[in-house]
Amino acid sequence: MDLKDIKHPSDIKQFSIEELKGLSEQIRQFLIEQLSITGGHLGPNLGVVELTLALHHTFDSPKDKLIWDVGHQSYVHKMLTGRTEQFSTLRQYKGLCGFPKMNESEHDIWETGHSSTSLSAAMGMAIARDIKGEDHSVVPIIGDGALTGGMALEALNHIGSEKKNVIVILNDNEMSIAPNVGALHNILGRLRSGHKYNWVKDELEWLMKKIPAVGGRIATVAERVKDSMKYLVVPGMFFEEMGFTYYGPVDGHDFEDLFNSIQYAKKTEGPILIHVITKKGKGYHPAESDKIGTWHGVGPYKIESGESLKKASNGPGWSKVVSDTLIKVAGQDERVVAITPAMTVGSKLEDFKKKFPDRLFDVGIAEQHATTLAGGVATQGMKPFLSIYSTFLQRGFDQVVHDVCRQNLNVAFGIDRAGLVGADGETHQGVFDISFLRDLPNITIMMPKDADECQDMVYTALEHDNGPIAVRYPRGNAKEAPKERPLKKLPIGQWEVLKEGEDAIILTFGTMIDVALEAASELEQNDYTIKVVNARFIKPLDEQMLRKFAQLNIPILTIEEHALKGGFGSAVLEFYEEERRPIPYIQRMGIPDRFIEHGSVNELLEEIGLTKEGIVTKLKEMVPTKEKRA
Repeated sequence: MDLKDIKHPSDIKQFSIEELKGLSEQIRQFLIEQLSITGGHLGPNLGVVELTLALHHTFDSPKDKLIWDVGHQSYVHKMLTGRTEQFSTLRQYKGLCGFPKMNESEHDIWETGHSSTSLSAAMGMAIARDIKGEDHSVVPIIGDGALTGGMALEALNHIGSEKKNVIVILNDNEMSIAPNVGALHNILGRLRSGHKYNWVKDELEWLMKKIPAVGGRIATVAERVKDSMKYLVVPGMFFEEMGFTYYGPVDGHDFEDLFNSIQYAKKTEGPILIHVITKKGKGYHPAESDKIGTWHGVGPYKIESGESLKKASNGPGWSKVVSDTLIKVAGQDERVVAITPAMTVGSKLEDFKKKFPDRLFDVGIAEQHATTLAGGVATQGMKPFLSIYSTFLQRGFDQVVHDVCRQNLNVAFGIDRAGLVGADGETHQGVFDISFLRDLPNITIMMPKDADECQDMVYTALEHDNGPIAVRYPRGNAKEAPKERPLKKLPIGQWEVLKEGEDAIILTFGTMIDVALEAASELEQNDYTIKVVNARFIKPLDEQMLRKFAQLNIPILTIEEHALKGGFGSAVLEFYEEERRPIPYIQRMGIPDRFIEHGSVNELLEEIGLTKEGIVTKLKEMVPTKEKRA
């Protein structure tokens, strides 16, 4: 059977191992060819081909619940559930999502864009199954990187203590987005070199009980001996002590090994953990030999060489500007420390790590710990810079509130991927951080318009000694490289006027500055003059400037690549309300009250009207015509 003929997991139920091997080759070739055009998460999916086939061969989806943690390794699952022909639209506007999506298929029973959630969801589904008296398997598939997340460990503890029938598949490829770190990773390393001790133990027990008359007593004594031995020879005792029966390590690319372990687990009562060893990027040499996470998620590439087809940009990546500035400041100040939750590669901190290996702390997928860690560092007079994606900072919100802001600690937050991020879609759009941060006492929030201002903001954040401060910066590249010049500390809460005008005022910042200036220039051709303000400090606002604007009695338009609810525009409205002064005519443009799905950033901005044309139309509605102004 050809890959394109598979419309449902039941289509492979009767496949022999040899047929499955042939299908594995087809799937890998398809992924390599298709993702060279669309881009996507190549490495993770090449690593789980046999595992996914084995799961769908032995379980009955969607009756049995397969839950893919993070979800970037769900492409093969999507192919086996009838979506192969849609892969030309993968991560494209209105196309196939790069993560599990309930409205795409009945087989996607949990949506995962952030890591470490599958085990908690699985426990919830197991509880519901048992209360309803149903009979099906609940099977979360979680990576070794995701297992470092505190939420995953909390769920392991709960599942084990309740003795629920959950079969956990630990997909161990020694990497998450980048090489894993931490003690748990080291435990898994020892497990990889272990033997399948549980299998041998159970076979011995069965044989001893067959001995007439004395078999039971011998088995009882032997059980105590074997349990003692396990502490000496079985690293899987970590999971055994959590209440799980541990099977493995299992070769994740060997169908017979996979089938045996899964069937064995299905016959065992209580929580099971099958430790599967896979090779990230298997079958494609550039991805297979990747040691730093380059092939975790990629854009279009040349199949023959693996060379990226990404269009060259004139300016450096925003993350690189931040990292280079950190290096510059850290070279002058030994108190500067960088912290990241498994994003050393994504946030371009590799050079910082090389130059200051003792001052870069990658804590793994543990955003809550990273946030409180930064607070602890700050109490000792150091200067912690927490580099974290906007969408991941959401996971450390309580720690920002309780451990950093409440104690007014000097923690600098580098909020990477702020704004729309494009193809990763709704789980990764960084459009909520202003709303959940600006209501917190003590914090300062800012966003640069260009690479030069970005450098100054990073420097300002590290020099700030009056509580927590955050600099937001987008995904992608700045228009131009920063100039070589001394860094300067920006006056907190001070905006700048970029263009003068008398008919209306645009207040905006960051990625919206250029489009606002373009709109203002177009309106000039129709005899409108628009003042454009770089409102680079989102908190505190430039209150002095806002009071002057109120006296001008002209319309104000706020624009932000962020959720309108609780965003920058809301802050401006709140200011005028609290001032108890006449509020000028204000309208707001930003992201509406819904989750924004995947597509290119430009397509998404077009969809929600954050374009030059949209701004021009809005201002023409707000500003009186020339005749009326006269």
